[in-house]
Amino acid sequence: MHRSVFALVPAIVLAGCGINSVPTAEENAKARWADVQNQYQRRADLIPNLVSTVRAAGAQEKDILVQVTQARAGANQVQLTGEQLTDPAAVANFQRAQGAVTMSLQRLQEAYPELKSQGNYTTLMSQLEGTENRITIARNDYNGAVQAYNTRIRTFPDAVGAKIFYGAKPLVPFQATTPGADTAPTVNFGNGS
Repeated sequence: MHRSVFALVPAIVLAGCGINSVPTAEENAKARWADVQNQYQRRADLIPNLVSTVRAAGAQEKDILVQVTQARAGANQVQLTGEQLTDPAAVANFQRAQGAVTMSLQRLQEAYPELKSQGNYTTLMSQLEGTENRITIARNDYNGAVQAYNTRIRTFPDAVGAKIFYGAKPLVPFQATTPGADTAPTVNFGNGS
């Protein structure tokens, strides 16, 4: 009887120290990051097709569309893997590249009232808005998963297993890197009001 009790004690201790919950939380955070990358990939795949359609109908808007395409191409060159999520510099570099796409999309939105190919631009703007919303949701989900993981590896009893078995390090949450991102932009349609 005493042997079975002594055999059960280590199993209970291991179960309570994050032996399963730490890697589960880490994998969840990495899966949420994959969702963020999936949405960026969707944007990267979608924008060129939409831009090609609009370009055919509105050559006079070429300059704005070229900026969007160049920013997207630049963002595609910067990759961030799950293993790099603990490197603040790598995360910041990735966010800067994605911020350039966001800025070019904002320029496109600001020019929208002057664009002539209204039907195509309406579709483009709708798709861009939906895409940016999906990215925002994916980033929020990632940050939630990072928060859960980072909390788990820092709180008892999971912190014991996180340090001993996994050498767990905190993951880096997604943060805005665009200057002025914390301030709402002023909308000016140039009509004096």
